[in-house]
Amino acid sequence: MFTGIVEELGTVGEVVPQSDASRITIHGVRVLDGTRPGDSIAVNGVCLTVVDLLEDGFTADVMAETLRRTSLADALSGAPVNLERAARMDSRIGGHLVQGHVDGLATVTAIEVSENWTTMRVALPDGLARYVVEKGSIAVDGVSLTVVDVDDTSFSVSLIPTTLTETILGTRRVGDRVNIEVDAMAKYVERLIHWRNT
Repeated sequence: MFTGIVEELGTVGEVVPQSDASRITIHGVRVLDGTRPGDSIAVNGVCLTVVDLLEDGFTADVMAETLRRTSLADALSGAPVNLERAARMDSRIGGHLVQGHVDGLATVTAIEVSENWTTMRVALPDGLARYVVEKGSIAVDGVSLTVVDVDDTSFSVSLIPTTLTETILGTRRVGDRVNIEVDAMAKYVERLIHWRNT
């Protein structure tokens, strides 16, 4: 589990395609503190398992399902990425509970820059709008954000200067694909209601 509070901007190193997966190297320093092989690190909101530790990063295997459902399929050497170690149960949860299990790829459709914040509108993949509520939580590229408004096809979020400078959201442009994880509680509630009514 994660909190959606990005700890560090890392960089994609080598990406080695395999027959049905990829091995990716991620460069970062802060997320290595206390990390061991087998630990989880969220990369743009995608929970990856550390395979090997390097002096300045780590390697992870990315299976075909993850490549199909996330923007890691587009990862290029040198690209910045949001990094967060798994949450500790004895620390504050600054964002919301994020599993690192991406629900789908979404597309940035509009960016409006104001004096003190930026508003980003994101088109939702089919079937996800029912899990998104105004003032609820959502993770975009692993960043915990509050939904400003939502309709049947999209939602908007407001990004403060800190979020723009300390995460990759400040580099996103209209047309970019982003990883979306909706609040898991909404999916559990829907599932419980379904089984109760059958």
